[in-house]
Amino acid sequence: MTKDAPEASLLVVDDEPNIRELLAASLRFVGFKVVSAATGAEALAAVAKEHPDLVVLDVMLPDMDGFTVVKRLREDSGAYGRTAVATRDHLPVLFLTAKDGIDDKISGLTAGGDDYVTKPFSLEELIARIRAILRRTGGPDTNDTLVVDELELDPVGHQVLRSGRPIPLSPTEFKLLEYLMTNAGRVLSKPQILDHVWAYDFSGDFSIVESYISYLRRKVDSGEDGAPKLIHTVRGVGYVLRPPHG
Repeated sequence: MTKDAPEASLLVVDDEPNIRELLAASLRFVGFKVVSAATGAEALAAVAKEHPDLVVLDVMLPDMDGFTVVKRLREDSGAYGRTAVATRDHLPVLFLTAKDGIDDKISGLTAGGDDYVTKPFSLEELIARIRAILRRTGGPDTNDTLVVDELELDPVGHQVLRSGRPIPLSPTEFKLLEYLMTNAGRVLSKPQILDHVWAYDFSGDFSIVESYISYLRRKVDSGEDGAPKLIHTVRGVGYVLRPPHG
């Protein structure tokens, strides 16, 4: 995985251009790769071509409803290829709909959906639901060693090296560093970090983020051998892991 790798790859399907464009732009802004489609047929074609990690799917489409789209995906999974997550046969789907009846929700989940969000919805809620689904279903493949400057992180061996020197980290410190390295060069807000590392969806005490950033700096940016600092604070925004000349 490269330092510019997105958090995950999403397909947004909605026949209303304004909603589709707003969703795509907002999801890209928070770190996702996004492709979009306006119809069920376009959605099926996009899954075959793009192999997304998750589909955000409007129920009411002009050619077929979202439930039918999912049924076709589930029935003909071989025809649409495997998702980017090779260990999963199940492509996660989050339904969007204007219908909030319990029967509609049951229909969506029975059809093979993983979650169900009713319009109108907040973007914060939608993003939290997407990340929750990705956590539950495994998220994108992150088995590749991450490298930023002289810092290396091996997710499989659970090992961190800087200039060849091992750095012992707690599980939480390791997960935090992995998130920073996966998004190297991208400023991450405290709510984003809290949501990803501690699974708190837009709530909780931000001081825990500040404390763990401090712990991580002592170990990763200790200043030994004159190594430059990699973890930076962007005042009023959040934190970023950036190579010296990045």
